[in-house]
Amino acid sequence: MNLEDFSAFARQVHAALDALNQAREGALTQARQLTRASAYAIRAIHRGEAAQADAFLAQARDLAEQLQGLAQTYPQIFYAGYTQDALKEYAEATLTVAIIQNRPLPTPEAMHLDYAVYLNGLAEVVGELRRRCLDILRQGYSAEAERLLGWMDEIYNLLVTLDYPDALTNNLRRQTDLVRGIVERTRGDLTLSLREERLQQALNRLAQQLPETSDEPAPDSRL
Repeated sequence: MNLEDFSAFARQVHAALDALNQAREGALTQARQLTRASAYAIRAIHRGEAAQADAFLAQARDLAEQLQGLAQTYPQIFYAGYTQDALKEYAEATLTVAIIQNRPLPTPEAMHLDYAVYLNGLAEVVGELRRRCLDILRQGYSAEAERLLGWMDEIYNLLVTLDYPDALTNNLRRQTDLVRGIVERTRGDLTLSLREERLQQALNRLAQQLPETSDEPAPDSRL
């Protein structure tokens, strides 16, 4: 490379880095929007606003596809922490809505997500399912809470078997430890609620078997 070639190389470097910086700025904006749309979808499904949740998920899906388009052109941006974190939030929102609405879970391949991103999103779903269970239990014991606990168990049973280096799973082991505590606490809450429900049912049956008391005054025994 002679001096003339080096000048051309300098212009090439500037052009490449300008394009990379522009792509990075765009990815940052999209990542923030994706995180926000995912959070709104989760909030909507907890409020029972299924249509709103689906609308936010559709918005999140479009943003995720835009970020995923960086994988070929700018892999260094696609695999940056903020991009992967936003995709994890997208996975969490999508899976949370699917489980609460009792729909089949989309696969990582269908969502075009790496397994590490998908699994970390799945781990965070457990916290959202606990929140849903507690909302249900405020109204009393419900089979729906048992269904959600079943999902929490299955998610933990999968995560606990993934004994791989953190570099491959993006620190999934730490998330798994948190999931175990969440599942155990939720099982305890459901057990207590079930016992209270059964006790109330037993009291109701006993009350029905007791003779009705009369409001009339007892006769005077001195007469």
